[in-house]
Amino acid sequence: MSQNTAGSCLCGAVRFEVEGDFERFYLCHCARCRKDTGSAHAANLFSSSARLHWRSGQENVRSFGLPGTRHRRSFCAVCGSALPDLQMNGELLVVPAGSLDTPLALAPDAHIFTASRADWDHELQRIPSLARAPS
Repeated sequence: MSQNTAGSCLCGAVRFEVEGDFERFYLCHCARCRKDTGSAHAANLFSSSARLHWRSGQENVRSFGLPGTRHRRSFCAVCGSALPDLQMNGELLVVPAGSLDTPLALAPDAHIFTASRADWDHELQRIPSLARAPS
């Protein structure tokens, strides 16, 4: 059964819907994804069959491809939030998991490129967890 998933950027200027299912969900630790996100890893969903529909703000979508590589990302020109991107000549839809507004019933399939993991990204489950900002 195919599902519809909605998402948007942080400022709400761009809204989209994905019609179809995601085939893979990876947490990528490569240096390029860490630079893209400013975090320990990127969390991306992949589909070769789902269809992307821009609901509003498509004129605010920008893309960047790193020269000499296959690394590519799309983002909102207003707030910079990561957005879905069609890659490999439109054959692969890549959707940043954090851009989704619809709850996602999938768990990640794997951590990938862990050989490139940040030096500080080890045993993070051992550090304290706070439900809110520290006081």
